[in-house]
Amino acid sequence: MGYLYLYGMVMTSKSIRLRWDYPAADGYGEMEEEHYGVGGETGTAAVILSSLGCRLKLGGSHLGSKNNELIRAYFDKTQTDCSELVYDEQFAGVEDMVLIDKTTRTCFGRFAQLFSKGLDWVEKPSEESVKNADVVGCDPFFGEEIAHLCVKHNKPYAVIDCDYDSYLHQHCAVNAISHQHLKDKYKGQRVEDLFRLYTENTDGLVIITQGEGEVLYGRRGQEAKRFPAFAVDVQSTLGAGDSFKAGTIYGLAHGFEDDKLVQFATAVAAYSCAHYPIFEHPATLAGVQEIITSANQV
Repeated sequence: MGYLYLYGMVMTSKSIRLRWDYPAADGYGEMEEEHYGVGGETGTAAVILSSLGCRLKLGGSHLGSKNNELIRAYFDKTQTDCSELVYDEQFAGVEDMVLIDKTTRTCFGRFAQLFSKGLDWVEKPSEESVKNADVVGCDPFFGEEIAHLCVKHNKPYAVIDCDYDSYLHQHCAVNAISHQHLKDKYKGQRVEDLFRLYTENTDGLVIITQGEGEVLYGRRGQEAKRFPAFAVDVQSTLGAGDSFKAGTIYGLAHGFEDDKLVQFATAVAAYSCAHYPIFEHPATLAGVQEIITSANQV
């Protein structure tokens, strides 16, 4: 197998795990532990896919003075090519801070400020990288050019949280949509109705994740199939969606049938929920297989 091209948000993240439930306003939260490392939708997926033994090439957000060395040092230990990630010494780099307990995560960042200035902190996707990749994974945040390049060069791509009428969704091989995205974007609509809208607008595999609930998946003209989540001792849900995305990319690259791809991606997400933080304890093939073999499902 050649390499996988991942395009999107590569950043650093500081996470603080709380000892108790997230406090109410004016309350108090006890900090249990904190970590600082690679984050972002694409960054987290890259952490996991590199741990699963994949060769990667990364593109997307610029690195800055606060995170360039950390990110490059992390991926230097893997089969990951970071040469396309642009270092801008005038830019601090994208960072966030996340407060988490076992069931919730609350993110604090400056994304509204960043996006309000345009995308001068983002490099356009490389057509050469797309052309030479086996499979592409992308986020929906930096436009649809990556999808147009994939279509041009007949490259399958996996994406997350796209709207059902978007170009990204219409031409994807896999779209994994979180219940949170559906709640925010299509408030009040039934998940079964949304599943139909999504499947009617693509030839790709549509997957709707629902946290600890069952996964819905299928294709155009099919009734939704359902796959129960694996039961694990949850340490953190931070990065669960990005982990699921990594599992879909791995399955796509290895030619998994739909049922096996969904099973694998669900197990990768379960592994990540049971191991905090992800960048220190990324999923392994042995660990994912152990979860699948145990078949300990909700």
